[in-house]
Amino acid sequence: MAEKKKKSSAASASPASDSSLMNLVWFGAVAYALFLFLINAYVIRMQAIQEYGPVIHEFDPYFNWRATQYLYENGYKKFFSWFDHMVWYPLGRPVGTTIYPGMQFTAVFLKDYVFGESMTLNDICCYIPVWFGVMATILVGCIAYEASLSVNSGGNFISVAVDALKGKYTTSKDMTAKSVTRRFFGFESPAVECAIFSMGFMGVVPAHLMRSVGGGYDNESVAVTAMTLTFYLWVRSLRNGEKYNYLFGVLAGLAYFYMAAAWGGYVFVLNMVGAHAAFLVLMGRFSSNVYLSYTLFYAIGTVLAIQVPVVGWSPLKSLEQLPACAVFVGYQLLYYCEGIRKKNKLSRKESWKFRFQVFGAAALLGTMFIMAVTPKGYFGPISSRVRGLFVPHTKTGNPLVDSVAEHQAASQQAYWQYLHMLCFMAPIGFFMVLFRFGDAACFLVVYAAAAYFFSHKMVRLILLAAPISSSLGGIAVGRIVGWSISVLSGEDDQPREKKDTNVETKSKSEGKKKKKSSSTSNESMTGFKAISNGFNEASNSYEGKIVKSIAAVVMCVSLYMQASTFATYAWRISASLSNPSIILKGQTRDGKIIKVDDYREAYWWLRDNTPEDARVLAWWDYGYQITGIANRTTVADGNTWNHEHIALLGKCLTGSVDEGYQIARHLADYVLIWGGGGGDDLAKSPHLARIANSVYRDHCPPGDVTCRAFGVLDRQGTPSPMMERSFLYNLHSHSLKPGVEADPTKFKEVYRTKYGKVRIFKLLGVSRESKNWIEENRECDAGGWFCPGKYPPGLKKILDKKKDFAQLEDFNRGDKDDEYQKQYFQDLNNPDLAKKRAQMNMKREEEKKATDQPKKTLTDEEKIEIYSTWEDTADTTLMWQLVTTNAIDDMNRWLDQDPGAAWLRSADGRGPMWWAFESKNQDIVSILMTAGVPHNDKDKNGLAPVDLLRE
Repeated sequence: MAEKKKKSSAASASPASDSSLMNLVWFGAVAYALFLFLINAYVIRMQAIQEYGPVIHEFDPYFNWRATQYLYENGYKKFFSWFDHMVWYPLGRPVGTTIYPGMQFTAVFLKDYVFGESMTLNDICCYIPVWFGVMATILVGCIAYEASLSVNSGGNFISVAVDALKGKYTTSKDMTAKSVTRRFFGFESPAVECAIFSMGFMGVVPAHLMRSVGGGYDNESVAVTAMTLTFYLWVRSLRNGEKYNYLFGVLAGLAYFYMAAAWGGYVFVLNMVGAHAAFLVLMGRFSSNVYLSYTLFYAIGTVLAIQVPVVGWSPLKSLEQLPACAVFVGYQLLYYCEGIRKKNKLSRKESWKFRFQVFGAAALLGTMFIMAVTPKGYFGPISSRVRGLFVPHTKTGNPLVDSVAEHQAASQQAYWQYLHMLCFMAPIGFFMVLFRFGDAACFLVVYAAAAYFFSHKMVRLILLAAPISSSLGGIAVGRIVGWSISVLSGEDDQPREKKDTNVETKSKSEGKKKKKSSSTSNESMTGFKAISNGFNEASNSYEGKIVKSIAAVVMCVSLYMQASTFATYAWRISASLSNPSIILKGQTRDGKIIKVDDYREAYWWLRDNTPEDARVLAWWDYGYQITGIANRTTVADGNTWNHEHIALLGKCLTGSVDEGYQIARHLADYVLIWGGGGGDDLAKSPHLARIANSVYRDHCPPGDVTCRAFGVLDRQGTPSPMMERSFLYNLHSHSLKPGVEADPTKFKEVYRTKYGKVRIFKLLGVSRESKNWIEENRECDAGGWFCPGKYPPGLKKILDKKKDFAQLEDFNRGDKDDEYQKQYFQDLNNPDLAKKRAQMNMKREEEKKATDQPKKTLTDEEKIEIYSTWEDTADTTLMWQLVTTNAIDDMNRWLDQDPGAAWLRSADGRGPMWWAFESKNQDIVSILMTAGVPHNDKDKNGLAPVDLLRE
């Protein structure tokens, strides 16, 4: 008997020992993976600092650095009343009230209270993207963990949606998984695996690296961490089964405040949480916990965000932020209705009737409020960047915004470049989440849909897709790896038996009452459960276990190979992303790798060789670097707050030499030009001309809204007549191209960098009168610190010609510019037609100069030769567009320049006469008949133009 007990005791101890050993191995593997992924996240971001040293990157980070330096040296009171007269000359900029200061305050806090004298402020600014990149990596893992917990992922999207459609709530109990594997310290598997692999992805994914490499001291490097912290605390506040979860809503509101202080993308964060809160209502998941979480988040976050000067009252006035406010109001009304329903024990019909009454009254009051305040300009317009996310085309109507490459739509290539294997792993995780559904998992669904929509519209916003793609990809890999471990270790069998037994026992004890109150989701999923039970029974057979083991091994090996490829790719991409752009790598003819430091050398020259009050005229891209490194006054920079001022700068650079000089001499002492090919000033100049023409409508030829007359004519870089006459072209190509010399009475080249990337010219004949007038005529407000400047009288004649640019979205303005916007979009959508029109205008100008030249005519032989040539060309396509869009003026101009265009025929034998009859365009038919084009000839299918009228 004793021997039997001993055997029984040994048998029962064996599984426990195996389980403990398994947990120990699991814990070691998790700890190693966590350490490896976080070290990778740190080291991969340090490449730039290791190779180039602690150097600030790009353009915007130099403004952030200068603002941080000012805050550190002057304190926060002077910072918030800082009016900078060294930028946007002569207007200046109130920096303290137009900046998102979260990152600057973070850097100064670290300097004052953490590092002190052990680390310079510059080095702290360079390291912040690295540190915050690692923190964002950890937080993404926390989000994935929260969404994968058993208490948050026990439902499925279909059953929850069915319940919602039937007007029944899915209980928190139904949203909790029935079985769970617990490891050390109460951590769950596969939730931990999902978190770890999400960190692995987020640590190296290029979509996040592009804004978090060392030296990239930009708002997004801090903001992504603030965003993920807000999202984590929000989903943490929704965890099932805990009484005081809503307190995490308070913390989420505080994190949102930091987000609002750090980046303008706080609007996305606010609307994401608001959209999720609204979606929970639609899915029948509204509860007192959800109500308290969102109410506390919104109330605390909004009250604090309003304290940020640049944000102000926009959360309650901006159309971009009012949806979240509407959700907040809706939550209050819904909570009130729920309280009355429970108190008075209303039936379902009575409840809905009462809700309609309450929401109807609220809608009426809201409508009256909107009608009262809208005429007073209470609501702010949607910004052009945000508006561009919702229009069917990829342009905003603002040539300044449209000129920025990162505002263009994302392509499939861009997604693969920045997300790589997450392009297919994230969708797998997305579908897993749908069938492991809960309140936190629901957030990932909403976030994924929003991130894809916005990133598809603007390539820069792929950054927003990095956390969600990493979370979903990590969930996919984590669940696969977790399942594989349970299969290969034999854990897949024991828990399932226990679960079935427990469910059966519980079902019997609850009896008939439980059956009557069973959730609708169980009824709707009966068929699926039957299939699932059959599959489970088959998979637990001997043969099924072998198949599962083989599948587990194959999937793990496949994932390992994919992950290795992804890691190699990420490290390769990070090398290019780590290039600071202000320092370039080059290769000499003998193959030697060199570092081209022309840009900083030019700024250092300005700092060391020009007076402290020197003003530098350059395109706005370089403004931040000029003030940040050279410490000299600039005409414009990357803040781009004043469209008309940038248009004046564009007019100066792309106008004629005399016109540009007359503007420059009143605003600057030096002119800085980027040269050397690539993305230099000449390559950007067509955008400059287009921006100038949006305000100064006589800048480009009449009808040429997108300024196609300004540019190069061929691959050899032959300038158009307008470009050749320009201020910019003459300085850029001075002594480089034959016959191009800057006027020695107006300009003097004073510095050229070693590799010719930058040239600096001193302006001769600068107006001292204008410079003194600007200094003496600043108007300060009652507070004494807000002192904007004014343009000098010497520019009045030019400024009188401007037409303030009317944004499409600014409905508070009475004056609209519909004709300009219409032509602008037509030219952008049909660049060939716009270019052809510009060429015709240029030819016409040339003909005006040679008035004695007779009008061009065609001989009969030339007509026959053109008419008998059937081929699809750019000209036939353009002619078809002119005819079908009734562009009569453009057609007349073309025929004046080239009468042969009327005789063109495409590969199907049709030409403008066929298209005119098909379009029933009598005016164009008359024009073509006047030119002698017949209307009875046959096309390839034997149809004459007149036959198309009968079709």
